[in-house]
Amino acid sequence: MKFLALEYRALVAIGGEDAQSLLQDVISCGVEDLPDGMARPGALLTPQGKIMFAFLLSRDGTNRFLFDMTRGRTTAFMQRMTMYRLRAKADIELVEDQMVHAAWDCEREPGFLRDDRFRDNATVFRFYGQFRTETASLAEYNSLRVTNGVAEAEVDYALSDVFPHDVLMDLNGGISFKKGCFVGQEVVSRMQHRGTARKRVVILSADAPLPASGTALTSAGRTIGTIGTVTGTKALALARTDRISAAVAANELLMAGDIPVTAILPAWTGLEMPVVDAAKES
Repeated sequence: MKFLALEYRALVAIGGEDAQSLLQDVISCGVEDLPDGMARPGALLTPQGKIMFAFLLSRDGTNRFLFDMTRGRTTAFMQRMTMYRLRAKADIELVEDQMVHAAWDCEREPGFLRDDRFRDNATVFRFYGQFRTETASLAEYNSLRVTNGVAEAEVDYALSDVFPHDVLMDLNGGISFKKGCFVGQEVVSRMQHRGTARKRVVILSADAPLPASGTALTSAGRTIGTIGTVTGTKALALARTDRISAAVAANELLMAGDIPVTAILPAWTGLEMPVVDAAKES
């Protein structure tokens, strides 16, 4: 078993008689159909449809939900949700007595929640509780994320700067296209129906160690993306897929700093790089 305490993550709980209906009306992912034992990706969006807060959502008994998110964003998230609560009967609190853990290469144990961002044959769990003995490093966990194309806020993308489609939330359950309105829903639905998402999370590979997170991904001297999590010769990047395709069509190198790279979309998405006219994109 690989087991790791994620000290940069923390939990916020929202519970009470109206908790489920409140969340169903506000956040991007489905709440009413959230099964027990799952940690589902989701977001609280700006009215303009960009990700303000990203999290993993799970049930914690009856009418209580846990939000697993970046530790430094919990206070702002609670303040924002308090604003949306209005007269709803719901309590919002920081969970201070439980740590966030990730587990993989193991069988499911009591209390384990399946992390629904990991698809195909990658089974990864979340566990919330007291500190347990670690058997893995953060570098190993980051390598697992990179291999599976799982991006995280503030490491792979800036909050309030990207749309859910950019970071694959349209494909990993982070957006519900079946429920009614939620904050930012109109913009997200328009992107879905018009197919206007041009930025996507891609997986980069190289023959040499890649430069640090934040380095530009370029082609012919033009920036087409930004590198996120780096693990040796592989990395995640948020990039314009149309410009990647144009570069490939024009036989131009993709460069991460001064390192040539290749870029693919995560296999579990079923996406393919768009077909473009290199001459029009140049």
